[in-house]
Amino acid sequence: MSDTIPQSPTPDKKAPNTQAVTAIRHWNDRLFSFRVTRPESLRFRSGEFTMIGLPNETGKPLQRAYSIASPAWDEELEFYSIKVQDGPLTSRLKHIKVGDQIIVQPKPVGSLVLDALLPAKRLYMFATGTGVAPFASLIRDHELYERFDEIVLTHTCRHIEELGYSQDLMKNLPEDPLVGEYADKVKYYPSITQEDFTPRGRITSLIESGQLFTDLGVAPLNPDTDRVMICGSMGLNKDLKAICEQYNMVEGSNSRPGHFVMEKAFAG
Repeated sequence: MSDTIPQSPTPDKKAPNTQAVTAIRHWNDRLFSFRVTRPESLRFRSGEFTMIGLPNETGKPLQRAYSIASPAWDEELEFYSIKVQDGPLTSRLKHIKVGDQIIVQPKPVGSLVLDALLPAKRLYMFATGTGVAPFASLIRDHELYERFDEIVLTHTCRHIEELGYSQDLMKNLPEDPLVGEYADKVKYYPSITQEDFTPRGRITSLIESGQLFTDLGVAPLNPDTDRVMICGSMGLNKDLKAICEQYNMVEGSNSRPGHFVMEKAFAG
């Protein structure tokens, strides 16, 4: 399902902030990931997002916020996207080919960064759909393993085939040249909402019922030992924020680290 990866094309110097597509992988008819050359001026912390778009000769190009799925040390940038049939950007973006030009703004921002969390033993990464992208970045960053003894990556999707990206991430983690030795620190916990699967259900339900903690063999959320990162739909973020606050967790930020953080950037 992936295109053959040629030598990285040279970005078009005439168009501002454009980078060349170097690889594409279509996971199914609704999800795809792609890699592009990295702007020389772009510096980011794993977990941040930036604005990307497609050049438009007829007017101002349409751009959307996308989490960077590659770690901060990667020489290229990776993005993971849904294919929205009538989406202003993704309806065009899903047709890109190797060598095409993508606008990448070199000013990343975001709240899903390690600096926004206080030190602790365990880090939960709660993701739904393409919200797993920033965690794909963080899990391949050695700094994560210097700060936490245990990482739990949950990935909730509607259909089993939508887990392909995170399953591939976890499959390849032990072979990663920089963080492979820490792979045993990561517990992967996928769940599905619309097909027979174990466990089945929204991550919110699995937390509230206690099944998540029973399955993992750990105690429920505790602000003394646990930290939480959240990336999903606006509704999920709100629900998970409420759950964290029920456990007396305080939302953190770059300027004031706390017990949990959540992302609010979406693509369409």
